[in-house]
Amino acid sequence: MELWQVPLLFSRLPMFPFFDLAHYVASVMALKEQRGAVEVSVRSPVACWFSAMLYCFGGSVLSSLMLAEPPVAFLAKGTNILLASSVWYLVFYCPQDIFYRCFAFLPLRLLVAGMKEVTRTWKITAGIAHADSHFKDAWLVMVAVGWARGAGGGLISNFEQLVRGVWRPETNELLKMSYPVKVTLIGAVLFTLQHSQYLPIARHNLVFLYTIFLVVSKVAMMLTRSATSPFAPFEAALGHMFFGLQKTPSKVRGEGAASSNGSSVCDQSSSEQHRDGVKKRQAKKTE
Repeated sequence: MELWQVPLLFSRLPMFPFFDLAHYVASVMALKEQRGAVEVSVRSPVACWFSAMLYCFGGSVLSSLMLAEPPVAFLAKGTNILLASSVWYLVFYCPQDIFYRCFAFLPLRLLVAGMKEVTRTWKITAGIAHADSHFKDAWLVMVAVGWARGAGGGLISNFEQLVRGVWRPETNELLKMSYPVKVTLIGAVLFTLQHSQYLPIARHNLVFLYTIFLVVSKVAMMLTRSATSPFAPFEAALGHMFFGLQKTPSKVRGEGAASSNGSSVCDQSSSEQHRDGVKKRQAKKTE
């Protein structure tokens, strides 16, 4: 096998069952690590299972809604539902938490996370091709559907939280995007340009390069335990260039605290002046 054939063979990898299984394991483990998820699994297994399915198939649900298709279409894939449900049961209800502890072991965790990123690429390309079949050469539709298919679990996180009885609107991904949602959006744009033949690169080469970037960046972030996006410097530069400098919330809070301190000092000085005046009037009366 020659070196140039590696990207081509890689692009033909089947996702089922091993890569899909890794995606389910990583997704359900991420759900279990959410605050209050274990309590929900004890109080309402049905709500916990539904949340797990949204974690695993959120991209399919959201992309179907965007294309006016039945959002429950993913339930027709009985084998995938059975596999994801088995993973859900083992992660939450395995005796002594053995299943979760095994995959929480760092080498296995890295392997599962890397395989999950591979499925992200396949979901983006599938979403773009599906959107193109409905709306020919509609760039924005292809980008939106590819983005939704690849990062749907994050984009519908508020709805998933409601299933568990949690309402946290400040965690909306559109307000503050996480790194997976950002990198999926970039991938959706790149693959849309390639699909429309505006990006001079073969599809299998782009799939290979983009997936390698996803896996390497994800593993590096997990090893360094860093939550900082690799795109942070570019985001800061573009934000300054196109939208101007804006005060960070920390600075605003600092200014608010300073103003409140200033007002309290003024109040204290005025109260002291009032006391001095009262003392002087009392002294005049005694004289």
